[in-house]
Amino acid sequence: MDGRLIYLMGPSGSGKDSLIEAARGPLQALGCEVVRRVITRSAESAGEDAEGVTPEEFERRKEEGGFSLFWRANGLDYGIPVEIDQWLKNGRHVLVNGSRGYLSIALERYPTMLPVLLTVKDGVLRERLVRRARESLEDIDARLRRNQLFAGEDSIGDTQIFRLDNSGDLADTVSNLLSMLRLSVKPDQI
Repeated sequence: MDGRLIYLMGPSGSGKDSLIEAARGPLQALGCEVVRRVITRSAESAGEDAEGVTPEEFERRKEEGGFSLFWRANGLDYGIPVEIDQWLKNGRHVLVNGSRGYLSIALERYPTMLPVLLTVKDGVLRERLVRRARESLEDIDARLRRNQLFAGEDSIGDTQIFRLDNSGDLADTVSNLLSMLRLSVKPDQI
């Protein structure tokens, strides 16, 4: 029996990396692999458990078929290792940190995937982005405007996008993620 791809996405600062790290153990206990992305920036600056590679190494891996999914965003390349296909084939569920802009392409490749949009109230998101101090206030405001473009999306085609609010306590978000997965994936699968 095939596993299901869980495609987590959300704006920068929404807490995807924190959620993934906090949920890693419970997810693995439920038979869900948590993927380590490959990114063209140093691992130290990634802010997540990612593998940092040079653009040349990324391109080599891509040309050799080393990624199941890959995209470019914010001047960086992101790749999901091809190993996920074997995990899915073996019945393991797989959670990836995806991109909203790449969602339709990912759905073409994995039509049964579960898209999960991590949302955050604008004030909370702005505060988080300011606290990170990675971008100018103008860039932060541009991110917030871009985030509003996705605010009303509930589906893409016939596929429902599940929303998960991360404006409050992270433990509540982890609990809500696990509950959502139990309801969205066949009970005998998770």
